Amino acid sequence: MSEPYEEILEGQKILRPSPGARHELICSRLHDCVRAGVADFRSTRLLAPRAEVWLSNETTVAPDLSLVVAATGKLWLAAEIVGTTDHRVDTVIKKQIYEQLKLPRLWMVDPRYDNVEVYHASAYGLMLKEILALREVLTEKSLPEFQVTIADLFETAK
Repeated sequence: MSEPYEEILEGQKILRPSPGARHELICSRLHDCVRAGVADFRSTRLLAPRAEVWLSNETTVAPDLSLVVAATGKLWLAAEIVGTTDHRVDTVIKKQIYEQLKLPRLWMVDPRYDNVEVYHASAYGLMLKEILALREVLTEKSLPEFQVTIADLFETAK
């Protein structure tokens, strides 16, 4: 099992609890699928789960999955697996931070409902593009080799 970890969100240190077994299984599966999808991309780097990503002097996040531009280290896709005990940090606070950052892509992976919310940056902030569940497939246009069926992402994590 993972250890608790810390994030600094707008100057406030937040101690996050250790992710549970289901959370870690989903995270591992998502990383495996994305790793295969970015294997041939030199411009994109997949960070380790919950690697610290510095966004500003007052904000350091640790997304469950982070894709950064290899040349600059700039975060362009974050995936947050929503915690069952402290979901407000992911679904409200960090989502607002990502919106202010104008993060190009955000995936909110929600084990409570076995679905994935896909957000894209827009002129008006993060825009919900789709909510995927069951046999629907999560893809990313910028990663043509990547795809995972939502049921497969959550299948062994029940």
